Amino acid sequence: MQQPAQTRSNALSRLVLDASSAVLRVERWLLLGLMALLMVLILVNVATRYTGMPIYWIDEAAVYSVVWLTFIGGSAMTRLRMDFAVTLLSDRLGPRPARALKVLAGGGVLFFGIALLAMCWIWMDPLGIARAGFDAREYAAESFNFLYTERTQTLNWPTWLLQTVLPLFAATLTLHAAANLVEDLGWQPRRRHEGFPSSDAEAVVN
Repeated sequence: MQQPAQTRSNALSRLVLDASSAVLRVERWLLLGLMALLMVLILVNVATRYTGMPIYWIDEAAVYSVVWLTFIGGSAMTRLRMDFAVTLLSDRLGPRPARALKVLAGGGVLFFGIALLAMCWIWMDPLGIARAGFDAREYAAESFNFLYTERTQTLNWPTWLLQTVLPLFAATLTLHAAANLVEDLGWQPRRRHEGFPSSDAEAVVN
């Protein structure tokens, strides 16, 4: 019979995996949408330049599409275990040391995600802008943080709106790293992910 603490631990670890899987499904649709958007932007850009009537804001829109695609893709690749890894050392270790090294690496990714999330909190300073009554100019004058006063060059969109991809990436990376760590520690069985032909780097190699 399981102890209450162990039952709560199992429930928490399952919750982490369920949340990570839900985020991964959303990321899959976002990736598909962004790739389609990028393809349309590039085709329209080529067509309008060829006809001598280029649309000046398409280049910037394509750049920001690639930026969002990169961060969302990087987060998804972390959960799918398709991120870059150097295995020169782990391949020469026994099963137990290799597993310990894998857990250590996963903990490092989790620490990086949490640190990036904290940095984004300081950088975007939601409490500071709220204290300024969401007045970007007043906030910039007090804090010398001009994030909320800047706008993009051709789209003329608020810069902070496009840069929200950073805290979103930090949050999803942290969640995915925690889910990977739960599996590596053996607290929950490793999951496969629907909609992705290869769920890890081993599947790609094989």
